Amino acid sequence: MSEIRIVDVTDEAAFGLLPPCSDPSFDHRTCDYWEEADRGSKAHRASWLAGAGGEPRSRGGPIVNPFAVTEEPALNPFVPSTAGTSNPFVPPPRGPSLNPFAVDADVPPENPFAPRRPARPTVAATAPRKLQMLGRGLAVFGSYAKVLLEDGEPAAYCQFGPLSAYPRASRLRELYPQLPDSPLPAVVTCIAATPVARGRGLAARLVTAVCADLASRGFAAVEVYPEVHARSDATSAADPAFWLRAGFRLAVDDERFPVLRREL
Repeated sequence: MSEIRIVDVTDEAAFGLLPPCSDPSFDHRTCDYWEEADRGSKAHRASWLAGAGGEPRSRGGPIVNPFAVTEEPALNPFVPSTAGTSNPFVPPPRGPSLNPFAVDADVPPENPFAPRRPARPTVAATAPRKLQMLGRGLAVFGSYAKVLLEDGEPAAYCQFGPLSAYPRASRLRELYPQLPDSPLPAVVTCIAATPVARGRGLAARLVTAVCADLASRGFAAVEVYPEVHARSDATSAADPAFWLRAGFRLAVDDERFPVLRREL
């Protein structure tokens, strides 16, 4: 019997477990389709995986033009330098005077007798860009994604969270005024199983775990917005039949983007 383990994606180690998409042109690790309502894409973007927010790393300082003419005046050792050159005869600039009685408006004084607050979980600024997106609500909401491992190998991936975290989902939901305004639901934006893991109920098992987690966080319901007639490898939200088998009900019947909902 295989061993099943479900991991929350909260750091780079867990982020490295995200399985590849069945369609090689898409990538869970660089997808911002649901986070960006206007420009979001499911595409594979290798630069996003380089760290430092996905920006290409710098190869050094600015290029020096040896033929450029400098207009800097000759260095006078008795005049304070403004070009950043070290002048051993000029005292270092003074900082602002320290007022021991001034109150810092931004940082409250530390009380040595008060209990220390636990450090809030965060994602490093040098982490891949998608991981930073998944970690935006880590300190308040918790994780936005889970990976199901079968015998240590990634088999299924699910992305979810509050509606406010996914502008595309919010925009879709606004098309259906018949949906309840309060309380706002959580949403599942992506569910995917690897080709070798399909047909064995692993994705449905992961969805069950996600729904239980969302209920423990205080959500009353969860919604999904699958695309009808999309290729199985091209859609990020499965098809309506999958969600019906997972205990969801059809809340809005639409020929392209129906809404399925599950009360928690």
